[in-house]
Amino acid sequence: MNFLSMHFLKKNHWEDVTKTEWSYIVAELNELIIKDNTEKSITKEPEILGSNYLYEHLIINKLKKYYQNKTTILSKPNLAKLSLIVRVLGYANYIDFINSNTEAFNFNDLRINMNNAKQNTLLLDRLVGCWYSYNRNLPDNILQAKEDRIWRSAMEIYKSETSDEYFIERSGGDHHKYFGKVTAYSDFVFIIMNSNTFIRQRHFISRIKDINEKLKNPEYKLFELHFISTCISFNQEPIALFEIFQKQKERPLSPIRSASPLTAMKFLNLF
Repeated sequence: MNFLSMHFLKKNHWEDVTKTEWSYIVAELNELIIKDNTEKSITKEPEILGSNYLYEHLIINKLKKYYQNKTTILSKPNLAKLSLIVRVLGYANYIDFINSNTEAFNFNDLRINMNNAKQNTLLLDRLVGCWYSYNRNLPDNILQAKEDRIWRSAMEIYKSETSDEYFIERSGGDHHKYFGKVTAYSDFVFIIMNSNTFIRQRHFISRIKDINEKLKNPEYKLFELHFISTCISFNQEPIALFEIFQKQKERPLSPIRSASPLTAMKFLNLF
């Protein structure tokens, strides 16, 4: 329920959502259910939710009843309806939703495979560390000083100790974080990221010309990367952005991936 309150209303806790707002969320879900049926050419009438389903059946009869008396026996929620809700939110089933929204990010959902090409691990090792990023589309004014642009996120790229894969975790506003995988082939860098809050996936691509020649110099360092990134907006339209990543000086501080997004932002504001 916290997920729904945050996804639709940007409220962190279900307790902060009113009865009227729960009915608004149901209306939004019903629109998604109808749209899903239409896209799949299902002629059968969609099984939409009652306007008070979330509030009466889950909030009043389950959550509030449990918090008032934790020894009370509760009836089980309708798994079919829960699966219907999470499916239109972009998940395969309810278990997939639960597994994807734990603190341990589900990196296995993110795949960048080029079986006939060898990863440029020399380049990937140079990407490991803390970065800041901003969006040059906001504002896209060549006369505006770089320091005046809008900083968006703090992030960290790191190498997994168990799988030898390269991961990225990125902070955002309203306690939301992105997590993803990074790979590089030849002079191209690819990033694919999911969000722990919004049902949006983001893709980044960058090219560093002559990088293999540059890497032959042991003193060569990467300080800035320019990415073309794409994501699906809330109205389902794809958006292309120009993002600039700037690497930060190495500091012996706690890694971003173990901190909250707000802590991560404070961490990189030290530079």
